[in-house]
Amino acid sequence: MIKLNAIHHVAIICSDYQKSKHFYHEILGLAIIAETYRAARNSYKLDLAINDHSQIELFSFPNPPKRPSRPEAQGLRHLAFEVDNVQQTKLELESKGIEVEDIRVDELTGKAFTFFQDPDALPLEIYQK
Repeated sequence: MIKLNAIHHVAIICSDYQKSKHFYHEILGLAIIAETYRAARNSYKLDLAINDHSQIELFSFPNPPKRPSRPEAQGLRHLAFEVDNVQQTKLELESKGIEVEDIRVDELTGKAFTFFQDPDALPLEIYQK
């Protein structure tokens, strides 16, 4: 039996590196682990810590194709972050100019959640701990 311990990282390709770097680091508060510029690819790779165990790898590439999102395309649906308080996190995001959907309650778990988007319209979720 294969034993998977945790999700190590999620890789995201952005269209505007500086804008996405600002969003994930300054607005969401993820710590920068490492930033690498790869001249041969004209590409940045930014490693961001979510906590002691999970990371986001933010990549930039020249002219990446747009992500189909509506109607939902096959593949990764969204990225969800666990938070202590969905209402408080929603207010903090909105105070930074981020549009956040209304809070809903998961009918299966009874937990509060809501969605917002990154600069490339990648759906992001905040989910009650």
